[in-house]
Amino acid sequence: MADETIAKALTALGRKALTEAEMRDWLLAREVEPEEVERVVEFLTENLALDDRRFALEFTNDKRDLAGWGRDRIRATLLRRGIDRRLVEEAINAPGAESEVDRAVRLLIERGAQLDDDRGRNRALGLLARRGYDADEAYAAIRIAGRVN
Repeated sequence: MADETIAKALTALGRKALTEAEMRDWLLAREVEPEEVERVVEFLTENLALDDRRFALEFTNDKRDLAGWGRDRIRATLLRRGIDRRLVEEAINAPGAESEVDRAVRLLIERGAQLDDDRGRNRALGLLARRGYDADEAYAAIRIAGRVN
């Protein structure tokens, strides 16, 4: 296995966390032979430089806490990034201190959502839909946040 290829892969991982699928694509884009790509990915996985389970959990926590994303948007993004569906569901359903509805309420309050008329509630619904909250969670959050404001 080419030490140079592993060094380049580790440098890439130092700049940005990647999934196994993204690392494969990254290596293939650099014209690394497919057999070599698999050996490098296997080496990185065995040495814990690549870990899709850890990636999914950290990504989920970051997007929930820092960006206010909902379950649906997180799921779609992780699947698009090549994470196995089983690992995605495990990460999304990991026990957390705050429910989806509570996170959505917090997001609406932080954004200063005006919920006293239909226009404001529709805008809040759009915001929550773009962030990946399902309709039931969004409606519940709007009702709760409307009472808090």
